[in-house]
Amino acid sequence: MSNVKKVLIVGGGIGGLATAIALQKAGVQTEIVEKQKEWNVYGVGIILQSNALRAIDALGLTEEFLAAGTTHSALHIRDSQGNMIFDAPIHPSGKFNLTGGIPRRDFHEILLRAAMKNGTKIRMGTTVDVIENADSFVYTKFTDGTSGTYDIVIGSDGVRSKVRNLVFGELEPTFVGQAVWRYTLNRPKDIENITMYYGRKAKAGIVPMTKDSAYVFIVTAEPGNPWKQEDQLHVEMREAFHEFGGLIRELSEQITDPKEVVYRPLETLIVEKPWYRDRVLLIGDAAHATVPHLAQGAAIAIEDALVLAELLQKEEPVSDILSEFMDRRFERCKFIVENSNTLVNWELLQLEGRLPKENNPNAIVAQSLMRMTETI
Repeated sequence: MSNVKKVLIVGGGIGGLATAIALQKAGVQTEIVEKQKEWNVYGVGIILQSNALRAIDALGLTEEFLAAGTTHSALHIRDSQGNMIFDAPIHPSGKFNLTGGIPRRDFHEILLRAAMKNGTKIRMGTTVDVIENADSFVYTKFTDGTSGTYDIVIGSDGVRSKVRNLVFGELEPTFVGQAVWRYTLNRPKDIENITMYYGRKAKAGIVPMTKDSAYVFIVTAEPGNPWKQEDQLHVEMREAFHEFGGLIRELSEQITDPKEVVYRPLETLIVEKPWYRDRVLLIGDAAHATVPHLAQGAAIAIEDALVLAELLQKEEPVSDILSEFMDRRFERCKFIVENSNTLVNWELLQLEGRLPKENNPNAIVAQSLMRMTETI
């Protein structure tokens, strides 16, 4: 095994917690610092493609996931009025020929419990203030005035990563011109799978999360990234469904509480390789933030964790391990970020009536998800 025995993880989101679980299982002591004083998990629900379910299984958490979430055996594609266009197949990853849905808070709780059970030390309300690389360790000073030394520091602190800014310099994410709106409601009867609705001005969907709950979403063009008035979010979200009919329109009428609307402008970022400087490594959104069009953000963050844990069990220098990590992860993650951005661009062109006929969004989705079934 490598000489890495103690690792600091900055950020306690999906990627950070998954990394802690994977490393603890590999015999590496982990500590998480999270800048939030309390776990205030942002978001409504999450779609997990088959490769994400494979990754969750590798963490040993399939049973917990199935108890809290739900699975889908197909993706239904409909027009804006609910007429069926086609059923998209689920591309299997290993033994998993399903996709999954789960409330984001529940998924976070599963990961948090597993990290703590495996021995991860977690400190809330603090983050890094100073990071200094040395030959054989990393010195860190924290915002609460404490300090420590670690064999590796991992920046898993999101698209506006402080670790990235401290070590790599200022890198800003790019707003792509769209936003996604989400809202939780009771799961409609007879809705077993994800259903997507394609309109002229927007796309919408229904995602089952548990046996009793689902969420509706809609992706809209938002030129200029306008500020939204918080007490009117429910009104604006309902209005965004004006071109839709059938079940999705009926469900949109249940959007009545502005505090329950989650509105997120979509941003993207890919850090050029390598994602490490000496003994400081970026993973997840800190390295490769993607828009949700391929539902791969959580999946590739968990994959980062699994690959790193596997490599740290080798008797190799840290520099060689991190170099191999980049060989395993960069092209795969860049592929997802770039194909997701292509889908955004095509949707915006379609809105303007300028999408070339040869551009097939469904084909690029199928191609992308098929590639993600490959082993990591």
